[in-house]
Amino acid sequence: MRIAVTSADGEGLEGMVSAHFGQCPYFTLVDIDDNVIEAVAVVANPHYTTHSPGQVPSLVRSHNAEMIVAGGMGRRAIGMFQELGIQAFTGAQGTVRQSLELALGGHLAEAAPCAGHDRDIAHGGHEH
Repeated sequence: MRIAVTSADGEGLEGMVSAHFGQCPYFTLVDIDDNVIEAVAVVANPHYTTHSPGQVPSLVRSHNAEMIVAGGMGRRAIGMFQELGIQAFTGAQGTVRQSLELALGGHLAEAAPCAGHDRDIAHGGHEH
């Protein structure tokens, strides 16, 4: 399984998680097999400052990720990830390694779009 983690820096597993997927400068891609880390790669987010809806989910999919772990994201983005077959987990914080451990241990909630909200007020009222 390949997991993409929003990253505030290019430090890999010891780097910090970015609070919001649409505003992260990097993604740390982690290949997991039987809960063991097999490979780690850091990729720059080319849409960091100029992204528009759909670009980041497509980027994550192009790297064959099956899951994304982020601090937060809007309901529209969550829906886009789900349409691409990518599980989205939010509430991550701390290092990439810590967030992976929480996600794999079932301690992060899988994100679900909220039917009653047009905007994600908690994350600046914008969608990605």
